[in-house]
This record gives sequence, structure tokens and C-alpha cells, in this order.
Amino acid sequence: MPAVFVSTSNGVVSHELVKQLLERGCKILGLVGCATEGEALERELNSSNFSFEIVESLHKNKVCSEVLKRQEKMRFSADSLEKYSILPVTMKLETAEYTSSLASSRSGTSHNGQEDEELSVIEKEYPFPTEDRSIYAVSYNGQNDPAHPYNWPSSKKLVVCFAVTLTTLSISLGSAMFSEGGQQVQEEYHVGDTVSTLGTSLFVFGFASGPVIWGPLSELFGRRMVMIPTCFGYVLFTFAVASAQDIQTIMICRFFAGFIGGAGFVIGPAVLVDMFRVDKRGEAMSLFGIVVFGGPMIAPILGAFIAKNPHLGWRWTSYITGFVAALANILVVLFLEETHHPVLLVHKAAKLRARTGNWAVFAPHEEFTLTLREIAEKNITRPIRMLFTEPILFLVTLYNAFIYGILYLMLTAMPLIFEGRYHFRAGVGELPYVSMFLGVLVGAIILLFFEKRFKRIMKANNGAAIPEERLPPMMVGSFFFATGLFWLGWTGDYPDKIHWMVPTVGSSFIGCGLLLIFLPCLNYIIDCYLAFAASALAGNTLLRSAFGAAFPLFARPMFVNMHIKWASTLLGAFAVLMIPVPFGFYKYGKRARGKSKFTFP
Repeated sequence: MPAVFVSTSNGVVSHELVKQLLERGCKILGLVGCATEGEALERELNSSNFSFEIVESLHKNKVCSEVLKRQEKMRFSADSLEKYSILPVTMKLETAEYTSSLASSRSGTSHNGQEDEELSVIEKEYPFPTEDRSIYAVSYNGQNDPAHPYNWPSSKKLVVCFAVTLTTLSISLGSAMFSEGGQQVQEEYHVGDTVSTLGTSLFVFGFASGPVIWGPLSELFGRRMVMIPTCFGYVLFTFAVASAQDIQTIMICRFFAGFIGGAGFVIGPAVLVDMFRVDKRGEAMSLFGIVVFGGPMIAPILGAFIAKNPHLGWRWTSYITGFVAALANILVVLFLEETHHPVLLVHKAAKLRARTGNWAVFAPHEEFTLTLREIAEKNITRPIRMLFTEPILFLVTLYNAFIYGILYLMLTAMPLIFEGRYHFRAGVGELPYVSMFLGVLVGAIILLFFEKRFKRIMKANNGAAIPEERLPPMMVGSFFFATGLFWLGWTGDYPDKIHWMVPTVGSSFIGCGLLLIFLPCLNYIIDCYLAFAASALAGNTLLRSAFGAAFPLFARPMFVNMHIKWASTLLGAFAVLMIPVPFGFYKYGKRARGKSKFTFP
């Protein structure tokens, strides 16, 4: 499909000539040394900037067969003709009769009968297009390619895991440690309890906003390119909180610390998925789950001792978090290599082009683009639509969001029980969080046993995963979680009759149930929705983070006004109502998936 400039021997370009060029597939870019026949045609050419749609292939023209081997569309203007070569091709075009009036207006001669016009075609010399580009597409050299993250040495994987895990830990510490300095923030800035609690809620709400941006960017540019600047940004905003001089700056920086730090919560598990195959992924995700839940349970203990220390105070809860995040950032810069499989192929293609000089070599990911509209569709519009139209996603996400809200609600409930009722001093009153964390570790061990069961079932099913087989640990965890809420509330409200160790043991059941519900829930969503898993998880993250941000705001009024046992009873009743969710989907999940347009049948 050539792009041409037109020059005729008689200096006139007629309607008929333009028509013939269009029929032969030419794209007219301009006129050289000639004028148009009539004002109508001139306006037409000017309005279209000398560009026409191709009607037919110009290969039908026998005279121009040599010129027409060029297929590229060329864009250049008449004032830069000297930059282009003129092909020595002349075409004899037989034109129809011109009307005497139109012809005489331009040339003064009659054009009755037939007349030959010479057409010079000016075209830039471009190389012929590649017939089959697929032969130049780079790929991995088989399943055992050492460049593939699946085949990296175990030592290398462990170092990368440590770097991303420490990053996630610093973020989870930051989400909860600040709350222990809430009383001092109230006294220093003369604000109420709700405002000081807002520091935690805004941080967690940032988790809901961040993944909308960081997830797609990591898919487009790679994990490392997004992880490094977001880690650095998290360090900056964390130190900004520590050095802030007014409550407004604290709240704004807390939100942006959560917004930017939320990248670690998205990219961290993505890195693990990049490095571990399906049969090893469960163990890696268990480690991630321990860090996600362990951080908010260990942070109050550290934060309480730091905040109550007269030489440190509430600001050092953010300084310590910032130091941990800075160390994690250094490790990420030094040891985190790119793990996203398509981006690694982009790097490979660039090296091959530089080494061979063959610029036809490419990686498929290089042709992938992502617009703001696509980001909004994939991470906002579609997730919300799926969340409220997909029964599986809505109910499982609702359960997941409820337990996540309870996790941050416990930041208020535990001190009320052990400091308010058992009169533990500050710092010691947070030690029962250790029991909850031990429950998380027990839950991780239980998950490993269920993971072996899942592998056996998958192997018996010809290697195909059955999503509903992710739910048995969730069934067990639902009973642990509900039991723990009743246990903690009813034993913790009678300090004069019940030893403090009894409610402490109850908190371990809550921790165990949290992990047994949370991770299988995410795995079930991924296995169900597959191609739409990113959108499904985005919807899950939005609702989950909203619950995590809201629950701390009403925790203190609820436990103070309703008393500990009845507030725990209310929460336990909701937990009991959620117990049928995993059982129902284990039995009817396949049928529900069959009726969905998003799920894997």
C-alpha cells in the first residue's frame, strides 16, 4: 500500500485521476508541481490532508508492480521532499474525457477523447515487512531454562523471599504500631479518641487504594521497577509522620504511607507466585500469611514499650518502623531481581537485539500497553461489578473482610480487656498478642497438612485443581474463629473469677482461625476466577480494607457501652452466621461456578 505524491504532465489533477488512484489502492499525500481541477476537489484534498482510505490493492496495476511491493504507510509532507528518494517509475494512465469547461479553466486545451498523463510516484525506500514475525519472538528455553524464576537456585529464592517478606513486615508493623501512641497523640494535639484512631484507619484504607495502581504497574513494568520506588516512598512518609508538627500532617502522611506501602502487600505475593510452581506455592503463601497477620500482633507489643518509654515516646513508633522499612528497601535494591516472566523476556529480547543487530527480535510483552481506562476497568469498574453480582465472590469476600476487620479491632479490644479489666500495666497488657500470634503459627502448620491433601486430590484429577478443595481448612478455621471470640469475651469480662491465662488462650483460637480462613479464601478466589482473578482479588481487597479501616473506629465505643462480653457475643454471632459459607460452597460451588460468566467451570 504505497503513499504517493502526484505530478502530472499537463499540470492538472482531475477527479477522474484521483478516482483511478484510489481504485488502485494509492494513499495520496500531496501534489508536486501541479494544481487541482476545480475548487471542490481542492477543498476535498485539503480537508483530508491529502490522505485517502485505500479502496483496493494497487497490486492490480501491472505498470507499478515494482513500486507496489512496499506495504508500509508513510507520513511525510511536501516541504521535506528532498529527504526522500524519487523512484524512476512513470505510469501511463488512460483518463476519461474531461469536460471542456473544467479543462480549459486550468490548461486552456480541449480534452475530448483520451489523453495520457504522466504520474511520478515519490516514495521513501523502506525495508520489506517481515512475513512471519513469530519466528523472532523470544521465549524461555524449555521448562528447565535457568533464567526462569521457577528454576532459580533455592538460595537465591530464599534471599528474595527474605527481602520482600521484610518489606511486608515493615508495612504490617506500621499499620498497627502507631495505635499504641494514640493516647500521647491525643494529649499533644488535643484531639479525641476517634481522631487518634483515624491514624490507623487511614493507613489501612490506603491499602485499598494502592493496589489499584501498583498491581497493574508491576504487570506492565515489572516487580522490581515498582517495588523499589514504593519502598522508598513508604520510608519517606513514615519518617514524615514521626517528625510532623500538626495532626493534619500526621493523618495525611499516614494515608499516603499506607497508599504507597500497599504496593508491598500486592507485589510481595506476586513475587512468590513468580518464583514457585503450583505444588510449592502453598508453603510460600503460608509464610506471607504469617507476616501479614503476625505484624499487627507483634506491633502492639513493641509499640507499647516504645511509646511508654519516657526517652522515646509515640514518635519513635514511626521512627522504628521507618528504620525497618529502610533496611528492607536496601535489601530490595541489592537482592530483588526481576521475577515477572514477561518482563524477563523483554530484557532477553533487548540483549539479543544488541548482540545480533537484528531489530526484528522482540518479546510479546513489548507490544502490551495499559491505558488509564483499562486500569479503571480492570481494577475499579469490573471488580465492583463482580463483587456485587457474583455470589461466590461476594460471600467469600464478606467473610474475609469480616475477619480482617476483627484483626484491627483487636488493637482496641485486647488493651481494654487486659489493661482495663485485669489492670496490667502498659506494655504488659499487649503481651497476650503473643498468644494470638502462636495461634497463627499453629494455623500455618494445619494449612501444610491440608496442602498435602490438596496436592493428592489434584494429582488424582490429572493435575487439574478443584477450587472447592481449598475450602476444608476454611471450614475448620470458621469454628476456631467463632469459638475464640466467645471464649475471649466471656472469660475476659470476669477478672475476679477467671485467671488472665484463660482469655489469653482464647485469643490463640482467634489467631488460628484468622489464618485458616484468610489464605484458603484467597486461593479459592484465584482458582475459581483464573483469568479474572486480578479483578476478583481487587474487589476483595477493596472491601477487606474498608472493613479493616472502619472497625477500629467503633471498637472502643462498642466495647465500653455494650461491655466486653456482649460486644464479643455480637461479633461471635456474626462469625457463627458465616460458618455455613465454606460448607455451602464446598457442596454447591461447582454449580454456582457453572452459572457465572467469570468463573472457571
